[in-house]
Amino acid sequence: MTDNDTLRERIAGELSAARDRTTHLTTVVGEADLVRQHSPLMSPLVWDLAHVANQEELWLLREVGGLTPIHPEIDPLYDAFEHPRAQRPTLPLLAPGEARGYGHEVRGRVMDLLEKTRFDGTRLTDGGFAFGMIAQHEQQHDETMLATHQLRVGPPVLSAPPPPAPSDAVTLPAEVFVPGGPFTMGTSTEPWALDNERPAHVVDVPPFYLDTTPVTNAAYAAFIADGGYDDPRWWTADGWAHRQRAGLEAPLFWRWEGEWVRVSFGVALPIIPNEPVLHVCWYEADAYARWAGRRLPTEAEWEKAARHDPVSGRSRRYPWGDFDPTPEVANLGQRHLRPALAGSYPLGAAPSGARQLIGDVWEWTSSDFLPYPGFTAWPYKEYSEVFFGPEYKVLRGGAFGVSPVACRGTFRNWDYPIRRQIFAGFRTARSGSLETA
Repeated sequence: MTDNDTLRERIAGELSAARDRTTHLTTVVGEADLVRQHSPLMSPLVWDLAHVANQEELWLLREVGGLTPIHPEIDPLYDAFEHPRAQRPTLPLLAPGEARGYGHEVRGRVMDLLEKTRFDGTRLTDGGFAFGMIAQHEQQHDETMLATHQLRVGPPVLSAPPPPAPSDAVTLPAEVFVPGGPFTMGTSTEPWALDNERPAHVVDVPPFYLDTTPVTNAAYAAFIADGGYDDPRWWTADGWAHRQRAGLEAPLFWRWEGEWVRVSFGVALPIIPNEPVLHVCWYEADAYARWAGRRLPTEAEWEKAARHDPVSGRSRRYPWGDFDPTPEVANLGQRHLRPALAGSYPLGAAPSGARQLIGDVWEWTSSDFLPYPGFTAWPYKEYSEVFFGPEYKVLRGGAFGVSPVACRGTFRNWDYPIRRQIFAGFRTARSGSLETA
């Protein structure tokens, strides 16, 4: 096989994997659940179903292939910037059968185009970027649809085996030390990296300590039991105002029944003490860190702990090295429907010794979502540029529902600090050197 053949095979595999997941998430429920809006925070599932096909048509068939639009009249319906999520149920959306038919037609034409495409000559086709962008886009919407399933009320429709348990978690130190000094943050070489991950640049990070694993349910329950939600000392002014306004008392989907119980995809069970906490907003994560006498890590600290190899001095693609994720190193791809226990995946540990930096839970950082030095918006400014600013906080690492194709050591996620429906947790940090420990 030539390099182009290998790339075509990879692209076809990623597009097929994304579509298989989309199909699963939209066929395990009936038509009424597809067209219903399960939360004003989320689109109806049928909107996502047609939106991924519309974006695939826009970027691959029209932009790369130069083909005539199939249904240009529906473009405004599936423009995420034209219609907020809360308004989408009122739109004349394609019915489920029509949305599936549209997606099938687009995908058939895309596979024909893939056979003829040269992976050079234009920035969109170099390295198969546009195809990789669309595979990532669909998987990102699959993650969004998984969040919609978590918000859905009704009999459980999703199932998966539990993740493997770690054998040495009890022997792990509570935190790891990351030496100070410069490291390369971001990337200029990852072929499918998105614009906000670029370009690579050197950042000098002072020494710090980082939790070996994400904060667990048991640790977070201790914060609740100690009155953490009732003590304004631990909250920023905005956070305390939001806690009062929203009536926050525990992570989303937790309820007290003589013990803490969490509802997960329609199933209510007691919380697992040593499982990473999920569905906390940035304000809650920040308050916990303050209560614990620590802080949230900066985005640069997180990436240095995850990628920097002090022996070679280079930044890896992933904590474990440069090879793509496998089931042995990270909990990704919706193989499981919950985080693995804290301390899992020793083969996926970073050089710093921290575990689960990729997979399991998105991790809030203290950083605002801002461009890197030398940032250029591409191929459209609405992907990243319009979100830059202090309104959004950065999350890193990827959760159990994130596809490996949409997860890297450089990948950046962002959201409002009040958001809780996303699969987010956190770990804490503290400043200091070995001499002052």
